[in-house]
Amino acid sequence: MEKQEFNITVYTENQIGLLNRIAIIFTRRKINIDSLNTSPSEIKGIHRFNIVIDESEEVVRKLCRQIEKQVEVLKAYYHTNADVIWQEMALYKVPADIIAEKASVERLLRENGARAVVIRKDYIVFETTGHREETDNLIKVLQPFGLIEFVRSARVAIIKDSEGFNSKIREFERLEPSEDVIENEYLNKGQKVFTM
Repeated sequence: MEKQEFNITVYTENQIGLLNRIAIIFTRRKINIDSLNTSPSEIKGIHRFNIVIDESEEVVRKLCRQIEKQVEVLKAYYHTNADVIWQEMALYKVPADIIAEKASVERLLRENGARAVVIRKDYIVFETTGHREETDNLIKVLQPFGLIEFVRSARVAIIKDSEGFNSKIREFERLEPSEDVIENEYLNKGQKVFTM
């Protein structure tokens, strides 16, 4: 099977040690994680992991099933890049004197969709968001001006054809109502009756 880039989205409870257990699932299979982002989701108390790997669909499907076996994991989905809207953020630190002398800062910013976030007399920090190719392009542009430091964030992604996990939780609660304990004559005998 042909490998391609997949985005794995995992909805979880926020528990200590879960990230480590999920990472071990990839380590055991010798699969490299290209990008990993964790953040709160649209539902209070539920966190969202976005994991990017380069693998075959069959392997990714098995990974998702294995991840879902973790007690705190509610659901794991996988999608190709065509199925998600995604961005990465990058910061670039360059010497202020060189860039001011040799380049039109305004032109550089406009052409690369970047903006200055810190301007000091010894350095300037630029920020841009976009796909990997776009953030890599600005590295090439700034390299001749003495790029001091570069850092890129993990990918953040939203699934294109999804109503969100919120609606799935509501549907699950509708189909599987919680068990409420009711008291009746059996209570005196130390028994409880559950209603569904």
